[in-house]
Amino acid sequence: MTTEYATNTVNVKIDGRVATVEMNRPESLNSLNYEMLKGLVGNLKELSLSDEIDIIVLRGNGRAFSSGGDIKTMLASSNENDFFTVMDCINELVVTLYSIPKLTISAITGPAAGLGLSLALATDYILAEENSKIAMNFIGIALIPDGGAHFFLERRLGEDKAKHLIWEGKQLQAEAALKIGLVHEVAENLDDALNAKLQGWLNRPVQAMIKTKKILAEKNRPHLLKILELEKFGQQKMRQTADHREGVQAFIEKRKPNYTGK
Repeated sequence: MTTEYATNTVNVKIDGRVATVEMNRPESLNSLNYEMLKGLVGNLKELSLSDEIDIIVLRGNGRAFSSGGDIKTMLASSNENDFFTVMDCINELVVTLYSIPKLTISAITGPAAGLGLSLALATDYILAEENSKIAMNFIGIALIPDGGAHFFLERRLGEDKAKHLIWEGKQLQAEAALKIGLVHEVAENLDDALNAKLQGWLNRPVQAMIKTKKILAEKNRPHLLKILELEKFGQQKMRQTADHREGVQAFIEKRKPNYTGK
């Protein structure tokens, strides 16, 4: 039996023991605004309570997984209270996704950038289509990664490689991301590879797999929470810099920014 329901920004499809959560702002390459963030939190928490669901797939509608945080939303409000509200929602989403008592898969097509990549990194398995583009590119507008990216990248790559990946902010092809350990699998046909992975997991003792996930997530939770708080207040400071204002203006004007280190 298949069940589907949708909001303006999130679609959910339940097929047997698998739930697919789809980011649904294809016109903006699934950039993450506050409404979508809240929708993802609410749907994931609801799915976490279902004894019938064992696996959750996170993906994007259209030609992108997610291009990251919605810069237009960022520009629309300079209110610090709004900023902290959004950041707290991001942090709640990341903790929920990382520790949810289900197996989770990110199915990436097109761009997975910035906060979009942070969400993918919070899942248990990242499957990327061969033409997808992977980027931790906050540095492009003089910001630091958030969504727990410092936590996830350091654990996957080690401190030194994580630091340089963040500083460079460059876009990686799927195969390059696989080579350094950012993704687990690259596929020519995403849906075929996803179905194969799902069937493989569904034929295994899933509850034992989930228990291992829960033990490790509980062990690591305090560190993740600390990183999320450091990212939140660090991001607040970066938003006040001249370089950030220049980075956003250059983005709007589609030109190379002129940074001064201030």
